[in-house]
Amino acid sequence: MTFCAGLRVRDGLIGIADTRVTTSSEHIVARKMTTYHNYGYDMFIMTSGLRSVRDKAITYFDEFIQDNDEKFDKLYKAVNAFAVQLRKVREEDNKALKESGLHFNLYTIIGGQLEKDKEHKLYLLYPQANWVEVGVGTPYFLIGESSYGKPILDRVLRYESTLGTALKAGYLAFDATRASAVDADFPIDIAIYQKDTKKITEYRFARNELIELSTWWQKYVSQAVEELPAECFDKVFSELPRE
Repeated sequence: MTFCAGLRVRDGLIGIADTRVTTSSEHIVARKMTTYHNYGYDMFIMTSGLRSVRDKAITYFDEFIQDNDEKFDKLYKAVNAFAVQLRKVREEDNKALKESGLHFNLYTIIGGQLEKDKEHKLYLLYPQANWVEVGVGTPYFLIGESSYGKPILDRVLRYESTLGTALKAGYLAFDATRASAVDADFPIDIAIYQKDTKKITEYRFARNELIELSTWWQKYVSQAVEELPAECFDKVFSELPRE
C-alpha cells in the first residue's frame, strides 16, 4: 500500500509520499515521487499502484521528454503527455496482468506551475488515464491508503491555509496512516512549491527526524479526549445498573 498526498493552498503546493514498498513478505524503500527540474519548469509526480506499471510509465514519459526535447508551457499538457504513456503501458501489460490475477491500478498526482499557468495546479490521473483538477473546496488529493488520513485534512485544511499549516496537516495525515496501516512508513519524501517561483524544493525525512511531532500529537489528542466536555453523556452512565 502507499500514502501519497497532494495539497494545494493559496500560497503553493505540498507533495508528501511514503517510501515503503511491500514485495511478498519483504519491505523495501523506493521513491514514489519523481520531480522534474531540467526542462525549463518544475513539477512533481507521485504514484500509487503496481510498481512495475509505475516504473514503466515514468520511463516512457522521461524518454518522450528527452526524445522530443519537450518543453511544456502548461501543466495540463504534461498531464496529457503522461496519460498517453500510461495508456501505452496499459495496452502492453493489461492482458498479462489480468492473467496473473493483478489489476492495472496506477493512480497519479501531478503538481506544479509551468510558464503559461496563471497559478499552481494539481491534477489526479486515474488508471484509465483520464484526469481531474483539484478544486478550492477540497484542496487535496490522497492516493493509496486514503481512509486514515482523510479526516484530519477534511477538518483542518482550507485553501486559505498557509503552506506551514498544510505541511503539518499533511504530515499528520501520513502519521495516522502509518499508525494504522502496516504498508505505509518512513522515510517520507516531501516536495514544496511556493506560488509563482517556478521552483520545487525536495526533502527526505527519516523517522527519528519527525517522530517527536507524532509523540506530541498523540499526547495532546489523548489529553483532549479526556478533557472533552461531554455532559450530554451523563445520563448514559447514570442509568447503568449498580453493583
